[in-house]
Parts: sequence; C-alpha cells; structure tokens
Amino acid sequence: MTADTIPIKWPGGAKCAVCLTFDFDAESLWLNQDPKNAEQIATLSLGHYGAKVAVPKILEFLRAEGLKGTFFTPGWTVDNHTNRVEAILKDGHELAHHGYMHRWPNPDKPAEIVEELDKGLDAMQRHFGYRPKGHRPPASETNHIVLEELVKRGFLYTSACKDDINPYRHVLRDGRPGPIELPQQPSLGDWGYGATHIKAPRPLFPREHVLSIWQDEFEMLREWGGLVMVVMHPQVSGRPLRMKILREFIAHTRKFDKVWYATGQEIAEVFQAQERAAKRAAAE
Repeated sequence: MTADTIPIKWPGGAKCAVCLTFDFDAESLWLNQDPKNAEQIATLSLGHYGAKVAVPKILEFLRAEGLKGTFFTPGWTVDNHTNRVEAILKDGHELAHHGYMHRWPNPDKPAEIVEELDKGLDAMQRHFGYRPKGHRPPASETNHIVLEELVKRGFLYTSACKDDINPYRHVLRDGRPGPIELPQQPSLGDWGYGATHIKAPRPLFPREHVLSIWQDEFEMLREWGGLVMVVMHPQVSGRPLRMKILREFIAHTRKFDKVWYATGQEIAEVFQAQERAAKRAAAE
C-alpha cells in the first residue's frame, strides 16, 4: 500500500534527479543462487570480478566525474571484500543495505527476512561502525514484512518498486507510515542487457541499444520532472564495454542543464523535508 505522491521540488531548481546505484553483490549472488556454485570457480569468478576489477574502475570513474554513488551491498560482501567496501566509504559514497547472502525476501519465511536484515546490519557495524539509511532488497523484490521490519530498524528509504517516477512514502498494513520508496524504471538497469551465464544464457545487448534506451528514459524523466534511478551491478557495468556505456550516458546527461546528481540518501532526505513542510502547511 502506498500513499499519494507529493509534488517534489528538486534542489537548485533542477528538473530531475539522477541517482547512480550499484548492487555490489560480488559472489554472494551466485552462492545464494545455487549452493553447488561454491565449487564452480569460473561461475564465482563472475562475481569476483565485481570486487577485483570493477569496483576500483567504477570508483576511478566517479572520482574523475565528481559524482557520488550509492552502493547497495550485502553483508557477505562486507565480510569478504572489506577493503573494497572501505574504499567506497573513503571516497564518500553511500553504503546501503542489500541483505546478507542476497536471499530474495520470501514472505513465507519471515525469520529468514529478519536474519538477512540483521546480519547485513551487523557486518557494516562490525567493520565500520556504520548504520545505513537505505535498503534495496535482493532482486529488487519486496513485501509487507520487509517494509515493516525496515521501519523497526529505522531505515529512511528503500528502492525496489516500479510504480512511480518520483519518491513516495509506503503505508504499512496497519496504516502507519512506512519507509520512503525511491522507485525504479525497469529499463534503467544493466542486468537484463549485459549479464549471461551458461546455465541461464541470454542475449547481450550492444552499446547502441542500451545507450539509446538509457538516454531516452533520462530525457523523458527530465521532461516529466522525475527520478532517474540507474540500477547497476559492478560485475556487469564494470566490464569494459559496459563502462563505456556508463561514461557516454553520463556525458549525455551533462548536455542538459538543471540535472541534480545525488545519492539515494540525499534524495530521500529532500523528500522527507518537503513531506514534513507539506504536513505543517496543511495543519496551519
């Protein structure tokens, strides 16, 4: 259940917000997908590439562009690629929650949902004394239990749903306010265009196709005043061709004025401030 979207004004008179997000799954995605993958070195290497090569390249690119991103990171990745997560934080990027072992939240297993949330939080606390504000469930799939547990743990926002072009506030089953939602557009991702595996083969899309889709989505979302939520994975968008796509996409967005580049937390905080102002105005 969701509340009505309030009209949002982007900072500085911007016409849209661009949020660059990276789901830093590393090997956790493959280990959760099939326990037998623990012995499949080549399969695991797909995820390992994300930590070994992709994250340093992405951080280098973001530094050169003067941009900050949001890295949704499972606790397993924090525990097993701590140095890469440390580099993300050192560069001033947002570290956000993405479960622990990349398990999809199953409403029939509420205890597992709680475990994934708490183990992910514990990993960030143990290594960095860090408490994330944002959450994206693995596979960007959520349910009422997840939303309720996020509120209990004080999360500011989540990012999974695809039912709007602007942030909005969830309403829990009992009518209480839920977390803020930073919605996605299904076409503004990388996995469906650039990921394949021998057990789940899919066609790979060339640069021209992906770039044209991302550019057109950006231009229309800017025209509509919306949120450009780009959902990427280092093990996909950190590959050479996909990095070229990201570089050219950012260059395209810079041709337009009044574009605000922000992290998920920054966007959620702007929404929260305007929501509070609207409530005060309505009470007067």
